[in-house]
Amino acid sequence: MSELTVMTIFGTRPEAIKMCPLVRELDGRPGIRSLCCVTAQHREMLDSVMEIFGRKAHLALDIMEPRQTLTTITAKCLTGMEEVLRQARPDLVLVHGDTSTTFSGALAAFYHQIPVGHVEAGLRTYDKWSPYPEEMNRKLVGAIADLHFCPTAANRDNLRRENITQGVFLTGNTVIDALGTTVTDGFRFQEPLLNELDYTARKVILVTCHRRENYGEPMAAIMTALRRVVDAHPDTELVYPVHLSPVVQEAAHKYLDGHPRIHLIAPLAVDEMHNLMARCHLVMTDSGGLQEEAPALGKPVLVLRRETERPEAVAAGTVQIAGVEQEQIVALASRLLEDPEAYRAMAHAVNPYGDGHACRRIADAIEWHFGLRDQPPEPFGA
Repeated sequence: MSELTVMTIFGTRPEAIKMCPLVRELDGRPGIRSLCCVTAQHREMLDSVMEIFGRKAHLALDIMEPRQTLTTITAKCLTGMEEVLRQARPDLVLVHGDTSTTFSGALAAFYHQIPVGHVEAGLRTYDKWSPYPEEMNRKLVGAIADLHFCPTAANRDNLRRENITQGVFLTGNTVIDALGTTVTDGFRFQEPLLNELDYTARKVILVTCHRRENYGEPMAAIMTALRRVVDAHPDTELVYPVHLSPVVQEAAHKYLDGHPRIHLIAPLAVDEMHNLMARCHLVMTDSGGLQEEAPALGKPVLVLRRETERPEAVAAGTVQIAGVEQEQIVALASRLLEDPEAYRAMAHAVNPYGDGHACRRIADAIEWHFGLRDQPPEPFGA
């Protein structure tokens, strides 16, 4: 094989944050022809991430449409990939994580008999309805994939329990690689408020909340709890970059508007989010990625969900599951705001998700699998 063609496919901002460092690594490998295809499932949020990492898409499907559903995303991605894969005919397709783009991209590659590599493989809650639809997306991709790049040993062990033992590599998470590009000293935010906050005198709480399984009563309880926490702690400021989903927008403004120390702002570019995370006191989130990113920056995380597919963080002590009940959320947040020892225990716990070299391990594993190098990569944590 003279040159290996590897196509990365992604469509949402979280995927882009984790895949752009890998695209950059693949672009620098002389034996690899790297192609990047974006479905633009989250078009408005995607372009800024690509720009920060200095990457450009070779192919774009632009499937975004107002009020899109899981069905329309999946169908448009699947049909759009038909012509892309027929023309490019890559030797390997790389997908990431658990989105509808991930599943559709893997299925399209399978239909074209093209091998699939799954970045961030092996995450499980074992509840197909939570997170929804992510849990089934990643299980279905796991059944399709030929190469599985697991962030942690627990992810690898999940695959073993499903009798997936071939083509499995322990790599760490590429998001830790991303932080080396995005977090810088003296960073200036585009959002003026974020430059004006006193991160030393005030305890800044960074919040994200957008998952579908939290729509309705859980989100109302979360928002009410957040307001109670800020009311009870005069030294706090809460910053919430509100997701563009109309459902999330409506809930955030209904429950959190009008408070002088609660700041509802537009979604942030990845470098702004990472630098805000580096300066804040505490992260409260239902996001998966922030559970990995914040501990690398020494920030405790309260997970606003009933369970997490990242139990390593709970075991390591960097994350606590706060759930979606008001009293539990208020109690755990108050403890971290009032008890310095409890705070230090979480802030100083060792991040189990990576050492900043996941992309190199993944690229090495791909080269080894296709006979372009003699040895597989050393596993993360070895």
